[in-house]
Amino acid sequence: MFKIAICDDEDILIHELKDNLERYAAETDSELCFFVYHDGSELLEKYNSEYDLIFMDIKMEQLNGLKAAEAIRKIDSTVGIIFLTSLKQYVWKGYEYNAVNYLLKPLKYGVLKMELDRYFSHYQGKDEPYLSFSNDSGKHKVFYKDLRYAETAKRNVMLYFEKQQQVIYKNMKQISTLLCSKHLFAQCHQSFIVNLSYVKGVEGLELHLSTGEHIPVSQPKRKEFMIKLTDYWGEML
Repeated sequence: MFKIAICDDEDILIHELKDNLERYAAETDSELCFFVYHDGSELLEKYNSEYDLIFMDIKMEQLNGLKAAEAIRKIDSTVGIIFLTSLKQYVWKGYEYNAVNYLLKPLKYGVLKMELDRYFSHYQGKDEPYLSFSNDSGKHKVFYKDLRYAETAKRNVMLYFEKQQQVIYKNMKQISTLLCSKHLFAQCHQSFIVNLSYVKGVEGLELHLSTGEHIPVSQPKRKEFMIKLTDYWGEML
C-alpha cells in the first residue's frame, strides 16, 4: 500500500485528484491510501514519516507549498513531492526542495498517469528501516544507515546523522537496546554507540570515522567492540 498525502486549499481540486488517483489505482491494480490537508501548516502539524508521496499545492493562504516543502525536507529527505500549480513561474523554485515534478492545473489524467508510472517504476515503498522521533525542534526521521553515532547528552542522547545532530528524549540504555539489536551498531563506550559502516580505523582508544570524526573506545568495552567490528568488516569482504 502506498500512502499519499494531498495538500491543497481547493476542495474541487482535491476531489478531482482523488478521483484520478482512484482511477489510476484501479487501472494498475495498485493500493493507494489518501490523507487530505487544506494547508501546509496542517500537513506539518500532522506529518507522518510513512508517506510515500505528497501532492502539494504551491499557493495556499497560511503556509504555502514551498515553505511547507522546505520544512518537510528537514525531517524527511526521501518522500516524493509533486507540486500542483497554475503558475509556471513557481516551477523552478520547487526543484530547490527536490521535487519529483510539477503538475499544472487543471489536472489532466493522461499527464498524471504518466507521472505516476514514472515515479512508481523507481520507487517500491519505504522498506528501508528508519528511526522517527520528535523533539523541541520538530519531527525527525533518520535512516539507520545514515546514523553515524549516538552520544550521551545529559539525561538524553544526541544523534549524529547527515549534516545535523538532534537530541532524542531517551536515555543511553534505551538507545543501546534499540540500536545494538541491529548488526550495524555497537557500543564502544558507556556514552557512545557507533555505526560500524563509518569506522575507518582504530588507534588505541580512539575510533577514526570515514567522516573525519573521532570518538572514544573505553578499555572495558574495547575487546567486545573489536570482535564485532572485525566480524562486520569480514562480512564486507
